[in-house]
Amino acid sequence: MENFMNLVLVDGLLMPWLYVCVQQRDAEQSLSEAGAFLCQMAQEGGEVSASRMDDVKSQLSEQGWWRMNQQELEWAGKWAWRNSEKCIGRLFWEKLEVVDAQDVTSAAEVFKACMQHLRKSTNGGKIIPMVTFFPPKRADGWEIKIHSHQLVRYAGYQLEDGSVLGDPDQVKMTQWAIELGWQPPADKSQFDVLPLIIEYPGEGVKCFPVPQDAVLEVPIIHRDFDWFAELGLKWHALPAVSNRVLDAGGMQFTAAPFSGYYMGTEIGARNFGDTYRYNMLKSVAKMMGLDTSKGDSLWKDRAMIELNSAVLYSFRQAGVTIVDHHTASRQFLQHIDNEEKCGRTVPGQWSWIVPPISGSACPVYHRGYSKERPKPRFRG
Repeated sequence: MENFMNLVLVDGLLMPWLYVCVQQRDAEQSLSEAGAFLCQMAQEGGEVSASRMDDVKSQLSEQGWWRMNQQELEWAGKWAWRNSEKCIGRLFWEKLEVVDAQDVTSAAEVFKACMQHLRKSTNGGKIIPMVTFFPPKRADGWEIKIHSHQLVRYAGYQLEDGSVLGDPDQVKMTQWAIELGWQPPADKSQFDVLPLIIEYPGEGVKCFPVPQDAVLEVPIIHRDFDWFAELGLKWHALPAVSNRVLDAGGMQFTAAPFSGYYMGTEIGARNFGDTYRYNMLKSVAKMMGLDTSKGDSLWKDRAMIELNSAVLYSFRQAGVTIVDHHTASRQFLQHIDNEEKCGRTVPGQWSWIVPPISGSACPVYHRGYSKERPKPRFRG
């Protein structure tokens, strides 16, 4: 405690000794990670000038953060995807499109860039994997936050009887959006697109409605069951995670929306199938005429398969990029093979890599994955 109260003179100001030590340690850590990042970039074929490290050191010394150029952002984004332990779709990491949005100066500009990301990555259904970099967190705590879990999410309305209309996973976010001034449609539905909730330094938290024409949605139908359309299901084409931190080169990009394309089970098994989400298994089973009173009838399994089959069929009929879990598993093993030939290990989290249906029928089930968490990476 006595050490904490000791004061030292920094730039003409008296500062707590411990605070200064922490700041110095963080600056040294940032410089070390920046150096490692540039060194790795050069090793993998990037162009790094002899003076670049001096530039980075100068920026860190003067302002506590350094600004990556377009080439550096591209390496940071691609590596973060390559190192993403939860993602099964990393085979195509080198094709990631990277957008530099570090010049934004307001929450409104962040929102505009997010909508540009949404439209461009969706690409009419021919999904383009993409990440958009906003300015990184600074040493003084300055940071941009996109509180919304994804650029597109559906509202969840808590009803008086305790049930939920829409997505139960988004009840709290929906209530927060309403408190911030968002007005839900007069006729609420199960699939009302939530606004983006963005926090920009000096502006507080703001809420921005997502334009209808920015979101491509796919009605869910079934190849064999005409009645499936009566369930009224649909889902948005683009999974764009927006609340994770991209950690690269000693910098924390607290706002860096990333989008790939869906594996069918993410929608059919999880979003529609989980009991704490849309919980559709029993509804589908009853429409199929299955006995839902006994577990050994395997009604959940049969309903799950048809639900996932409907998702894949619907996306392909609509011309929207999607991958089935068997193909994704084979592609991931190809990614591992590619990486091992380059002398790199592949980080992985088994519970995320193995699909939520037919796990043991997929080759990714029968092996373990590295627990290493190399940077750059997405976290949170």
